[in-house]
Amino acid sequence: MTPVPFGQFIIKVHGRCNLACRYCYLYEGPDSTWRDRPGAASDAVLDRSAARIAEHAATHRLKEISLVLHGGEPLLAGADRLAALAGLVRARVPGRCTVRTTLQTNATLLTDARAATLAGHGIRIGISLDGGLPAHNTRRTDHAGRPSWPAASRGARLLAARHPGAYAGILTVVDPRTDPVEVYESLLALRPPALDLLLPHGNWTTPPPGLPAAPAEGGPGTRGPRPAPYGDWLCTVFDRWWQAGRRETRIRLFEECLALLLGLPAATESLGLAPVNAIVVETDGSIEQVDSLKSAYDTAAATGLDVFRHGFDEALRHPGVAARQAGAGALAPACRACPLLTVCGGGHYAHRYRAGHGFVNPSVYCADLERLIRHIAARLAGAVTGDRP
Repeated sequence: MTPVPFGQFIIKVHGRCNLACRYCYLYEGPDSTWRDRPGAASDAVLDRSAARIAEHAATHRLKEISLVLHGGEPLLAGADRLAALAGLVRARVPGRCTVRTTLQTNATLLTDARAATLAGHGIRIGISLDGGLPAHNTRRTDHAGRPSWPAASRGARLLAARHPGAYAGILTVVDPRTDPVEVYESLLALRPPALDLLLPHGNWTTPPPGLPAAPAEGGPGTRGPRPAPYGDWLCTVFDRWWQAGRRETRIRLFEECLALLLGLPAATESLGLAPVNAIVVETDGSIEQVDSLKSAYDTAAATGLDVFRHGFDEALRHPGVAARQAGAGALAPACRACPLLTVCGGGHYAHRYRAGHGFVNPSVYCADLERLIRHIAARLAGAVTGDRP
């Protein structure tokens, strides 16, 4: 199989966060590699990262790449420094290559001046929140235990009002203990152009809240039906979104599920069989696989490569990256035999992990994904035939 070039480059411009979210898989999970890395990427790391991105774009004649400025909290690095990195990458890639730059932030440090700087350099801003009300964000506190909601909501509203063209959307992790319609409608009040509804990073060894661990014997999910609280939550939001009569906002998970059901191409880590095309550069210049793998075990994302000694083509040959580009060939037998294979795609790679058995398992969210996909398929079929839900 010919490797698929990387198209998304996630640069950790700052490796620390001003918040201490109690559920954070990065700083509270099993991986501790962040402790031994610099708090911020040096000029040398950023310069070399830009050079390696340009090299990869030129080698593979890429027409477009995505540059993601990430952390920790990337705004701790300063808006001017983020803008300079975006400009450096744009200056170095071949002229035919478009660079689309986004920043993912908790919005607490977002001011009008910083937003203006980022927007002026073509950087779109995505915000991470747990919902649109204070009660949804009680676990998102700073290191002194103070709530982040007042500053975060102020940043989100400022972006919507003053810099809507730079507003990429809101990323929210699903919590089935919340009211799904309340969460969705409260987020709508922040006027996001798009929502990313993500399943928490859990697996068979460390399951997410509300789901049991893998059985002691046999494969995951082989001992009777499993609950699907995350699927139920998502189905409720889907119905509210689907029946609105107009597109109030984009929800990537739903739109890409619909596309896959219609046989159209779609690219998401959570669904489908499209090969992974994202790679990470850490603050010390290490080249790593995506952060979600760090929820599985310590050093799970490591490749042993760095931007000073290695190009991104060497990362394409890493066994972990190759497995994530192998499509159905890297899935468990139960997944390959499933009628939902081309839509589900085995679910998110990190969610398949089971200690002692690696990643060749169904997703810990298998029942939830089946619940959601079949529900959306039924709604789509009803729309085609004219049947009401």
